Amino acid sequence: MRSVGTKNTGPEMIVRRLLHRDGYRFALHRKDLPGSPDIVLPKYRKIVFVHGCFWHGHDCGKGKLPKSRKAYWGAKIAANKARDKKRIAALRRLKWSVAVVWQCQTKTPDKLRTELLRFVGK
Repeated sequence: MRSVGTKNTGPEMIVRRLLHRDGYRFALHRKDLPGSPDIVLPKYRKIVFVHGCFWHGHDCGKGKLPKSRKAYWGAKIAANKARDKKRIAALRRLKWSVAVVWQCQTKTPDKLRTELLRFVGK
């Protein structure tokens, strides 16, 4: 699990390509914002987090906890979810609109593209 990256992941690259293809320009991993968001569209005051279903506790097949060390993983994922919630709230207080794209959503790029365009406002 240590080898799993936090930046430039496969799902993140898919979202970035979709946005870039539609003409959006964005900043990546801005450290001056809470949570160092994956994708920041400053012109529109929009932020997109790309979450891995397992690591952020999504309610899908990839988000299931392992059968071993359930106490450890349960606490770890719960802490990740709480941290995500705090960071999103902090960004909203700063008047940013926030969207979360889940890893499983990247499997249907046409649908994801429609949702991203709706979020950004085109």
